[in-house]
Amino acid sequence: LFYNLAGHPEHQERCHQEVQELLAGRDTADIEWEELSQLSFTTMCIKESLRLHPPVTAVSRRCTEDIPLRDGRVIPKGVICLMSTYGTHHNPDLWPEPEVFNPLRFSPENSKGRSPLSFIPFSAGPRNCIGQSFAMAEMKVAVALTLSRFVLRRDNARPPPRRQPELILRAQDGLWLLPEPPVGVA
Repeated sequence: LFYNLAGHPEHQERCHQEVQELLAGRDTADIEWEELSQLSFTTMCIKESLRLHPPVTAVSRRCTEDIPLRDGRVIPKGVICLMSTYGTHHNPDLWPEPEVFNPLRFSPENSKGRSPLSFIPFSAGPRNCIGQSFAMAEMKVAVALTLSRFVLRRDNARPPPRRQPELILRAQDGLWLLPEPPVGVA
């Protein structure tokens, strides 16, 4: 998330402004759980980051019943299926220009009519991540705390990140950012 915001200063600034409006002179320690829903653009940025870089790249499930496919074939009960979260989130039929960081994909008007199964960073169905609401809240708080104190820049002296091919998506050699004080703050 922070790496994406550092690479798109216009989105980072919009998140910063949203946080400043929410706080309206208060300390970040005063953020209440109920207020986090007011960070709508920040939420769009979080979701777009999760779409581009889902923490878990695939999930498996055992079919509890026969599943008929559109072409007439059937996946039999008992078969273990692997679903690629990464592949779903980068499918150009679902997400035009899938490699582009575009938080507005998650605006209310752009989300209308989209299948809820096209965005599954926490999986879906009865066995999805029980901590997804808490995780989203934590990310919003982390953004608010960070962007209220720093402007983030990518460390261009380092090579671009490379994906580590594992079940959990992470960058080989890490992601390097340069936190700077906001303009006008010493």
